[in-house]
Amino acid sequence: MTDTPETEWERRRRLAEVFGDVLPDTTADEREPGPKSAEAEDAGEAWLKSQVPPHHG
Repeated sequence: MTDTPETEWERRRRLAEVFGDVLPDTTADEREPGPKSAEAEDAGEAWLKSQVPPHHG
């Protein structure tokens, strides 16, 4: 090991080699909502949503 401090990008690269990219750079509320696939929604969930009266929005 050397006594020179590592830069931030070197530290991130070293940690990514060991642990992988665990967390995304942005959170879901910071990103644009993407299209949901029909497979992602459970059939029971779709049925439940279809049963909501119109006045409950």
